[in-house]
Amino acid sequence: MSNMSVVSGVPTVVVPESVRFKAACPDCRERFELAASAVRLVVGASRRTTFYSFTCPRCDAAVRKPAGERIVELLTRGGVRTLRLHPGLQPLSTPSAP
Repeated sequence: MSNMSVVSGVPTVVVPESVRFKAACPDCRERFELAASAVRLVVGASRRTTFYSFTCPRCDAAVRKPAGERIVELLTRGGVRTLRLHPGLQPLSTPSAP
């Protein structure tokens, strides 16, 4: 069975709800797993403006952590909702033209 779906003529990957990500809270130091729906990814114009965020299920702290290229890839493939701040952004590792 395929894991692809077509929405408004655009193929999209269908991610099972069972996808979970390991995370930790810097405030209460609790370790836990989060569903993809509990994580948000923001891809900015630079490494400094690319991060993921979630709310700690134990202490309700808003957590924001930097997301390098590999984390962006894993979260995106895992179905995490992604906000791209600049349309047409190049991947984080692509050098910019002179």
